[in-house]
Amino acid sequence: MHWKALALAPLLAAHGSAQSASMPMMRFSCSKLVIDRLDPLVTPGQVPSPHLHQIVGGDSFNATMDPAAHDLPAASTCTSCTFSEDFSNYWTAVLYFRARNGTYRRVPQSVSEGLRADGGITVYYIPPYDGKKVTAFKPGFRMLVGDATRTAPSGSDPKVCHRCMPKTGDASHVNCASPDSQTLPTGFCEGGIRSVITFPTCWDGKNTDSPDHRSHVAYPVSGSFDRSTDKCPASHPVLIPQVMFEVMWDTTQFNHKELWSESGEQPFVWSTNDPHGYTQHGDYVFGWKGDSLQRAMDARCNGDVCSALKVQTPEEAMKCTIPRTYVNDEIDGWVTEIPGQMAMAA
Repeated sequence: MHWKALALAPLLAAHGSAQSASMPMMRFSCSKLVIDRLDPLVTPGQVPSPHLHQIVGGDSFNATMDPAAHDLPAASTCTSCTFSEDFSNYWTAVLYFRARNGTYRRVPQSVSEGLRADGGITVYYIPPYDGKKVTAFKPGFRMLVGDATRTAPSGSDPKVCHRCMPKTGDASHVNCASPDSQTLPTGFCEGGIRSVITFPTCWDGKNTDSPDHRSHVAYPVSGSFDRSTDKCPASHPVLIPQVMFEVMWDTTQFNHKELWSESGEQPFVWSTNDPHGYTQHGDYVFGWKGDSLQRAMDARCNGDVCSALKVQTPEEAMKCTIPRTYVNDEIDGWVTEIPGQMAMAA
């Protein structure tokens, strides 16, 4: 299904209610910038970081990225994202396949339907449906969703989820709701596995970050982001764009019974050494040039075309890559351990 059809389908917002068919939302691809063991939010300056990430966006990404000194638009020379004024960085964990013999291989990424990229992340920026003013992020803004150390489900209203995709098209909703699950799918998925990460939509209006990269933002306490009944908590009264990641993992090459364990248990593992699915997470560092994101939100830009923004071709976006900082990990072939992790018992 093409993205335009997706945009016209009934979508579910952060709390599960239906959005209007005319809901405007930016939806665009950010091609793979690098796959590396770096995490400037959780372990700034540490090389290597504890686990592997797939990273997209501006090419000034590095292990430190001190917000007091690192100006992403000024420091970057290119971006792997569709909109050439977006030098933000976005990253998630990496999915691995564990074969019957106990070896692992990184799962390749496919692209969300209607878009072109070299893997990477489909990024959404969604304004409130009813036309309420939304405030774009400020320089230095950062946030994190999910927990790389989680060992159990996060609760009844998940912000990180997985879906076993059909062979073609599935636009019943984008945000986490049935049939999505916090756990990884347990059977063959004809269209691969999709993971979705939904960020908060309320800001305290003061802090561009917090020690846990979460406390300065919040989810609505009532209603949902697309309705007039929205209510941000009094501590976080400012509406910000709803950022969402959609990541497609091409698991189809592993859909062979003889590759899976004899017990038939699902064989996919996050780069955090998590076979359940609870530890997928998303990191965001704002880096839009000047007031470009505010212009896009005010213009209610839709899809990956926006008259208020400069757009580059997929070919130009795919040319924006950086070399790995930590090169000691094998990330393309079969390995006996996931980089940074101890091998699990067979």
